Amino acid sequence: MQENNRNSKGTGEPSARRLAMDSLSGIAGGRYGSLSVDAVLRRSALEGADRGLYAALVFGVLERQTTLDFLAEQLSARPPEQLDLPVLLALRLGLYQLIYMDRVPDYAAIGETVSLVPRRAAGYVNAVLRGYLRLAERLGGDRENSLRTPEDWQRRFPVLAGDRRRAVSVAYGMPLPMCDTLTTALGTGRAEAVMAAFGKRPPLSLRVNPLRTDTAALTARLAAAGAVVKVGHYGGDALLVTDGGAGGNPTALPGFETGDFFVQDEASQLCVRALDAHPGQTVADVCACPGSKSFGAALCMGDRGRVLSFDLHASKLSLVRSGAGRLGLHCLEVACRDARSPDPSLLGAVDRVLCDVPCSGLGVMAKKPEIRYKDMTDSARLPGIQAAVLEASAGYVKPGGLLVYSTCTLLPAENREVTEAFLAAHPEFEPLDFFFPSCDPACPDIVSERGAVTLMPDLHGTDGFFIARMRRKG
Repeated sequence: MQENNRNSKGTGEPSARRLAMDSLSGIAGGRYGSLSVDAVLRRSALEGADRGLYAALVFGVLERQTTLDFLAEQLSARPPEQLDLPVLLALRLGLYQLIYMDRVPDYAAIGETVSLVPRRAAGYVNAVLRGYLRLAERLGGDRENSLRTPEDWQRRFPVLAGDRRRAVSVAYGMPLPMCDTLTTALGTGRAEAVMAAFGKRPPLSLRVNPLRTDTAALTARLAAAGAVVKVGHYGGDALLVTDGGAGGNPTALPGFETGDFFVQDEASQLCVRALDAHPGQTVADVCACPGSKSFGAALCMGDRGRVLSFDLHASKLSLVRSGAGRLGLHCLEVACRDARSPDPSLLGAVDRVLCDVPCSGLGVMAKKPEIRYKDMTDSARLPGIQAAVLEASAGYVKPGGLLVYSTCTLLPAENREVTEAFLAAHPEFEPLDFFFPSCDPACPDIVSERGAVTLMPDLHGTDGFFIARMRRKG
């Protein structure tokens, strides 16, 4: 069989599966998954369903790599680590389609996957994939749903019967080191619920720009373009979009170019709401890139006042400037600054300070599945950096002003342990509780304790996220 790199329309352009394989190869070499997908969707000639297929394959294989490798190992005498990368990637792509993409016929999943590898490997890939079909027939039941929990896997695969730790890893597509990290941080039951949630693709979360439109008008415009839209779990100006008809590319949605919305997870929007910014105030966002929290604060202020958007990386500040321009925001002042080195001219002069600090990012695993494979060794230094940012930025807060600390991780060492240590060392600050009522019966109200809350993807329908709010006395 000859290697087929082209799409089914005969345009000479690479197919969705070929592009997915190329992207997965790059990600294995260290590229970021979401950035790779965004880049391909911008430059490729893929259209409609092919765009969706490409993105689903890349993210799906990353989410389920541990599961797919386990199955490949059961179906072959050669363990995955001994396979050439192109062959291993082809097996992952083929198995993913056979198990998780019921709209793809088996013959297409196998034939198109085999065509991705050189002739010398085609027979092997074909044999493994057809071996899975025989295995699935013996196991019976729905291919995906019959193997959903660790118990399901232990019942059907004797090699896992006495090894629950590995069964959890295989069931949720989570490498063993990350399973251990989450279990240590959250406890067994909570960790497994979170891991299951990380295996579900979240909706696209938008923040409506009330300077340009309103929630009802944007909802109608998106729905007219074929999107399924609902109001966020916690109201505000959040919209949740599924089946957007844009192949996973939010920039292709109607209203993007005219600044009617920007992409921001609902957890991040709640963080801005906790900041409680008002028109005429001065707000400092000390780790601002890519800018969504600065934009949200500016909208809460009606674009009246000052939003100081600082970031360490000058190369990223163009994202903040261009985003503000698209949204029609004029109150942002963008500058390069290390958050650990405060601007003396701002000490005691800022009404609201937001420290959305660098973190391990484990809470966004559903959107960035490659985080599953992160080496957590370097993360041990993060609490020191986070504490330094919080310490330096607290000096900006005027008496009676608010300080919000946030991360997109679930690890207590980067969250409550940092803020509690800060409060213990700074009696001039006190925790300030907040409450966000749920608009969705499936999600609980958000009620902080000692001014802080950890949002969980399985409970709140958001990214995993930590928000702590403090007030300077006086």
